[in-house]
Amino acid sequence: MTRRTRLFGAAAAVMAVVATAVTFAIAPANAESNGGVRVMPLGDSITDGFNVPGGYRIDLWQKFAAGGYRIDFVGSMFNGPASLGDHDHEGHSGWTISQVDANVVNWLRATTPRTVLLHIGTNDMYGDPTAAASRLSTLIDRITSTAPTADVFVATIIPRSGTENAVRTYNAAIPGIVQGKVNAGRRVHLVDIGSALTYADLADGIHPNATGYGKMATAWYNALRAVPGSIGGTPPTTTPPPTTPPPTTPPPTTPPPTTPPASGACRVAYTVNAWSTGLTASVTITNTSAAAVNGWTLAFTLPTGQSITSGWNATYSPTSGAVTARNVSYNGSLAPNGSVDIGFQANHTGNAGKPSSFTLNGATCSTV
Repeated sequence: MTRRTRLFGAAAAVMAVVATAVTFAIAPANAESNGGVRVMPLGDSITDGFNVPGGYRIDLWQKFAAGGYRIDFVGSMFNGPASLGDHDHEGHSGWTISQVDANVVNWLRATTPRTVLLHIGTNDMYGDPTAAASRLSTLIDRITSTAPTADVFVATIIPRSGTENAVRTYNAAIPGIVQGKVNAGRRVHLVDIGSALTYADLADGIHPNATGYGKMATAWYNALRAVPGSIGGTPPTTTPPPTTPPPTTPPPTTPPPTTPPASGACRVAYTVNAWSTGLTASVTITNTSAAAVNGWTLAFTLPTGQSITSGWNATYSPTSGAVTARNVSYNGSLAPNGSVDIGFQANHTGNAGKPSSFTLNGATCSTV
């Protein structure tokens, strides 16, 4: 099928901004089906695969094949190279959450997916980001009402140059939205793709390069394998942890800390997004010393009544009280003035406050 106008193309950027939602149903012109578990990749040009036609779907398909999973990608769109065994998808370049919401019922009825992979919101970050989280919640409700037996995997969005604060605020709200749907009995799952990529994984400040799409594929694959039945078969007994690893994840194999920072040579920014019984904490650790830190541990004490349920970009032990967050294999080195973003989701019994102090490899950090 003819590809839609690409997201943020040099000549089409203005057109993408003013695009309006049109409700219609499209039957895939070149639909492929192998009778496998029906999975709908759903989103904008990042799902379509701008810069790398096929995007994350290429590596994800190959992981499915290598793992012995029989998957049928579904959707009204069609693109990608020969190495992508099934080219169907529902990625629409330039589209916002509202535009997807206006069409998703028709798409779901036409393709009846067993599983939905939702990465959406990038185009909302430069238009009207304030209510983006609310629009996402409405979209998730639309999907789960139309396809109540489908597993819906909701991703935090990847970094976007120029809208860092909007992306951070939007992503911080998503875990609470997902948890609310879970509490209501919906089959919704969080995938923290936003923390898996950095600006180095982007080709143009917005869309991933091949490495970035590969990281997205890994995050999707790990999350899918952690939910029985979402991609069929019996999950292997060695199922890896989901994208947001629980606090019981074993310590990483990164060498132990070799360069403790001087006292006061670190800074921690700690942001909390709370609801009645839970919270999401986003933590940025910055090495303000003149020497690199190779292998780090961040120590802090959670307020009484808080208990970590899941986390990302670090391992956490124990889950309450005096907690130590340790680096994982890919973020153990902190250059001078370098930063790392970590975070976790926690339950609380009325106290959603912040820890009073933090130490990095034993050195007291300033807080902002």
